[in-house]
Amino acid sequence: MTPVTVSQGGGPVVLGLPHTGTYVPDAIAANLNDNGRKLADTDWHIDRLYDGLLDDVTTVTATFHRYVIDANRDPQGASLYPGQNTTGLVPVTDFDGAAIWKTPPTASDIDTRRRDYHAPYHAALTAELDRVRALHGVAILYDCHSIRSGIPYLFDGTLPDFNIGTNTGATCAAVIESAARDICANAAPYTSIVNGRFKGGWTTRHYGRPHENIHAIQMELAQSAYLTHEAAPWSYDPAKAARLRPHLTLILTALAALAPTLGGTK
Repeated sequence: MTPVTVSQGGGPVVLGLPHTGTYVPDAIAANLNDNGRKLADTDWHIDRLYDGLLDDVTTVTATFHRYVIDANRDPQGASLYPGQNTTGLVPVTDFDGAAIWKTPPTASDIDTRRRDYHAPYHAALTAELDRVRALHGVAILYDCHSIRSGIPYLFDGTLPDFNIGTNTGATCAAVIESAARDICANAAPYTSIVNGRFKGGWTTRHYGRPHENIHAIQMELAQSAYLTHEAAPWSYDPAKAARLRPHLTLILTALAALAPTLGGTK
């Protein structure tokens, strides 16, 4: 299976989907334990949730699971949140801190996965951001994520529905952050926060270079907002999704409309 799929659009917004994939090669799956084979830490159905929300959008989607290698982590393995519980480039535990491997990957295994999965995903994402920037003079990366709303190992309490991450404003123009913030703040009955527990992963931090006309913002959604239950079989809830999707459409539409004000030339 190809490690990444790309759908090209002509607009200024690129959607990154690094964690919706569930592909695990047989040789790697054989080394997962029973807990790891559940693939519980998937961004379940996030591709379906965003499908069709914005015309002419580009999507870059990783097909492989984050247990193979995490496309939203520094390829050198540096922690996103030093001093806090998190998962690494190739996770050794799930989000609850429980082991996922019978036989953990070696350094050589990780090097191979970095080459075969992580690098192709980011090569495709880089190419699309460059293409879109060439078309518009600016590109806006919106990184799509979701997670269970309650994970004591990672954070206290209940996660807000909308979690906007811009690495405390460093990865995008202020108008992008404020547009997303204001739409979420007015999206009753949903809750929201900016740069709370999730401030943007490696993708957002790496590509967000406003001075180079590439702006990046991460949206971490609570899965309770669109799944029937935050547990297996991780069923998509069409009624919940139908209530959530219009707000996501407003965000994406607002970001696309901002592109000409951000130094775009087209």
